[in-house]
Amino acid sequence: MKKDDIFEFFRRLAELNPSPETELQFGNTYQLLVAVVLSAQATDVGVNKATRALFQQVKTPQQMLDLGEDGLKTHIRTIGLFNSKAKNVIALSEILVRDYDGEVPDDRDALVELPGVGRKTANVVMNCAFGAETFAVDTHIFRVGNRTGLAKGKTPLAVEKQLEKKVPAPFRVGAHHWLILHGRYICKARTPECWRCPIVDLCAYKDKILKKGGGRKAS
Repeated sequence: MKKDDIFEFFRRLAELNPSPETELQFGNTYQLLVAVVLSAQATDVGVNKATRALFQQVKTPQQMLDLGEDGLKTHIRTIGLFNSKAKNVIALSEILVRDYDGEVPDDRDALVELPGVGRKTANVVMNCAFGAETFAVDTHIFRVGNRTGLAKGKTPLAVEKQLEKKVPAPFRVGAHHWLILHGRYICKARTPECWRCPIVDLCAYKDKILKKGGGRKAS
């Protein structure tokens, strides 16, 4: 995708959604970190349902430790891998209390050292909590980047590096939100809804579905 097309790509997405946000629900940076850790291999809707009562009770790492691992499990049983996630949340909460005065560090390298926190999770926290120009490449962004030709790569890290290189300055903070939402609701995995896509003419995908309910047509 050419430089001018990339700018137009994000300009259109920004026009439709000027202030994109994560669909995870949280009240502070610690709750955001917990929600993102819980969201691995789970839907935002499922995480929000599980954390609604939890986050009314727990707002700090110390309160999470007071709740305990078993108490946490009672809230998140509906989330996949809840046993291992509960262990990680308790462990990272212990570290935050011990080493960071209960605060979430605004440093990606420090974040990825926390149990259950990989690069993608750290990028989400850095972006959503601290306004960093990071690109958290999940399955949606990986698909959109490759399918559209915006950022091609064989691994999430490769796609992330392409985005870091190509996304224009005005759109860098919001880019990961626009791409996730685009992949979640329009550029879907099985049947992309090209007929209502705002950037269909900029997209390099060869098998566009240009009519609702229709088959794939060459672009």
